[in-house]
Amino acid sequence: MKARFKYRIYPKPHQIVPLAKAFGCARVVWNDALAIYKKASSEGNPRPQGVDKQVITKAKKTEERAWLSEVSVVHLQQSFRDLQLAWNNFFKSKKGERKGKQVGSPKFKKKQSRQAIRFTQRGFTLHSNSVKIAKIGHIPMVVSRPLPCYPTSVTIIKDTAGRYFASFVVEINPEPMAKTDKSVGIDLGLNHFAILSDGEKIGNPRLHKNMLRRIKKANRRLSKAKKDSNRRKRRKLRLAKLHAKVKDSRNDFLHKLTTRLVRENQALAVENLNVSGMVKNRKLSRAISDAGWYSFRSILDAKCEKYGRDFVVIDRWEATSQKCSACGKHGGKKELNVRAWTCLHCGEQHDRDINAAKNIKAAGGLSEAQNGRGSEY
Repeated sequence: MKARFKYRIYPKPHQIVPLAKAFGCARVVWNDALAIYKKASSEGNPRPQGVDKQVITKAKKTEERAWLSEVSVVHLQQSFRDLQLAWNNFFKSKKGERKGKQVGSPKFKKKQSRQAIRFTQRGFTLHSNSVKIAKIGHIPMVVSRPLPCYPTSVTIIKDTAGRYFASFVVEINPEPMAKTDKSVGIDLGLNHFAILSDGEKIGNPRLHKNMLRRIKKANRRLSKAKKDSNRRKRRKLRLAKLHAKVKDSRNDFLHKLTTRLVRENQALAVENLNVSGMVKNRKLSRAISDAGWYSFRSILDAKCEKYGRDFVVIDRWEATSQKCSACGKHGGKKELNVRAWTCLHCGEQHDRDINAAKNIKAAGGLSEAQNGRGSEY
């Protein structure tokens, strides 16, 4: 299986300009090729061939694109291949040939957004505390943990907060953890981020909400700055740093939580929530986006695969909040403000969220009392 290892890098002052040129050239190749594809598509013509030669090889010989020769051709080719993949995925998704949510058409890249260039093994060399990039040189790198093997590619990233990262792709083997007889059902919420079937409630850090006052203030100050002024650039960077801090804190919380859950349980069950549909609720959209439910599920799935745990996703239409986890009888639909209820059939008193977590565990086949199949969990 493939895994990514991401490290912070610190380009030297004389490397900032070559990196900016590399980002800009890759962006231009992407945008030029996308413009050709979109024009052919709008005219009803098939996808043109030899576009890579047109936007790279032939473009270098023109006066307006001659500066493409100043950077490595490796990441220019990768930029075009990434566009090809995105274009193919768009049409496969449109025809129903691609699993998952339908993806949109590739978009033109902007200078102000996150920048990235990707190199194959031809374009970089890895050293103990640095990575050597073609036509840029050795860039110092903070190696927080060793790579399991030599990487197949590296992506150099500059985020909107002005930080640089090197993201390596490596091939790894699964690392099964010692087996345990515990299993857990996980119900995601807003008052508490996660409620476990054993009764534990994990608090919601509400990272964006806690930073919202400072973000709004930074937005107001940015809106008052003159366009293209140095003051506007400084205020824009300040706002980007606040958003980066929220993102980093959320990732830290999710990784620590998922690691603990995977370490403690042999099998884990979660509900297949329609997050994209739920965020359309204007009253809850900010809180749902702040929680990061989709990222939690993705990270948990990846770690279960890596460490040999069983990961079960139950159907979103399963009535986990309406059924009694003790007798299995349906108790009827309940409003969101009903946080506790008593079963009319068996008299069991339930906390709404813990009851839902128990039903998720049972629906995933992890509860012997409910599924009647003698599960080993």
